[in-house]
Amino acid sequence: MPSVSEWAQRLPDAAAVISPSGNRTFAELDRNANKLARALRSRGLVAGDAVALLCGNGPEFVEVIQAAQRAGFRLTPINWHLTADEAAYIVADCEARAVIADQPRAAVAERACAASEKCEVMLTIGESYEDALDAESADALEDPAPGTTMLYTSGTTGRPKGVHRPPATGATPTINLAGYNEDGGDRHLCTGPLYHAAPLAFSLAVPLTYGAAAVLMESWDAAEALRLIQEHGVTHTHMVPTMFHRLLALPDDVRNSFDVSSLRHVLHGAAPCPVSVKRRMIEWLGPIVWEYYAATEGVGSFVDSATWLAHPGTVGKPFMPEQVIVGNHDGSELPRGEIGLVYLRAPEAMRFTYFKDDDKTASVFRGEYFTLGDVGYMDDEGYLYLTDRSANLIISGGVNIYPAETDSVLLEHEAVGDVATIGVPDEEWGEIVLAVVEPRAGTEPSSALADELIYFCRQRLAHYKCPRRVEFVDTLPRQDNGKIYKRLLRDRYRSLDREGAV
Repeated sequence: MPSVSEWAQRLPDAAAVISPSGNRTFAELDRNANKLARALRSRGLVAGDAVALLCGNGPEFVEVIQAAQRAGFRLTPINWHLTADEAAYIVADCEARAVIADQPRAAVAERACAASEKCEVMLTIGESYEDALDAESADALEDPAPGTTMLYTSGTTGRPKGVHRPPATGATPTINLAGYNEDGGDRHLCTGPLYHAAPLAFSLAVPLTYGAAAVLMESWDAAEALRLIQEHGVTHTHMVPTMFHRLLALPDDVRNSFDVSSLRHVLHGAAPCPVSVKRRMIEWLGPIVWEYYAATEGVGSFVDSATWLAHPGTVGKPFMPEQVIVGNHDGSELPRGEIGLVYLRAPEAMRFTYFKDDDKTASVFRGEYFTLGDVGYMDDEGYLYLTDRSANLIISGGVNIYPAETDSVLLEHEAVGDVATIGVPDEEWGEIVLAVVEPRAGTEPSSALADELIYFCRQRLAHYKCPRRVEFVDTLPRQDNGKIYKRLLRDRYRSLDREGAV
């Protein structure tokens, strides 16, 4: 498929990036990427060196990505919600020789760079970044080299680790699953922060490959997303299930006031999607909703709307034969229908390592397959179903309970804005099921509502899967990509139970 440079020749004046902080045509993006590549090389960086980026969703983020890809740099985008100490750890660990930051994150970036022995270059967007570009030629590089990105895992246990792959050599085959117009002209709404793997891949890299403009949101807002779809004639987007829930929670008159008929492909993943929520999205938008199962480390499966409606709850069949298996802890494949760990295949050519951590790399691999701790099963027809993550598993009276199933049922209740089901210690049962509920706007929490939710759940699930207790909170703790921090809730409520405060 064409590169950004090729699109700059074919469609120089076509929009490549549209954002609140600035736009770029393909020609402008290509020129600035060439300038930045030269600016970093003139400051001593060579192919294989690392660059760290702390930047919101703006055109400069895309320029840095493009510069790294053509100058042979290893780029690490950093979650800009991190503290200075957390960012400094990643800058040092990825061995960045240069840090680029926008002005809101410049102070954190400067501290991180100063704390790292290898960091020699600091560029601030809005200041030294533009000066650096102005001093360089916009011509194509005489000696381009393939670069790569190294994203860091979320670090739910211990320090985050970089997921490292060598740069790709030669042309990478692509399959146009999203049905992009291969002559360019489509528009993709990027709803999440680009430092995350899914938005970076599905909302930036893939659209630009097909000559589509990336319409960037700086932060998520349901009504604003609909407005942007209408204003820009958005054809594609990527979301997470929490965003679906927020869209469906909009008043009908608000949701129906926007024209979203331009949409042809809505891709979602990153977290389990309740069956009821996804069915309502398909009823609203039509059979244009696709789901994938993947992670920073690799891709597993895809499923379209029609197939999903025939197999509700599936995340599809493996992307390639033998790409996914369900097995036990030693990697031995389990019979169809049995719940176990989900393994993805990473043959030698695609194998990743956790940067500078051979032990962690070895801990997730079983031969060519690796697991991230997701739990699920494969049905007789070869469709994969996820039940939860092993870290979220509740064991009550010796019985395994997967809280995602309970969450899915409770989200169907009109009083529930969002919910996280967790296990808390119990002397008799080992653990009992606790539902932590964020009420829908305008709903008052009460003991009567808690009893109603427990009863609602028991009408739809086996009783052992239902909450024994319901607690209400104003806001559930979330990561910036919409995922709920269940670990924080478990720590909080287990601590409160030990103290007798709940």
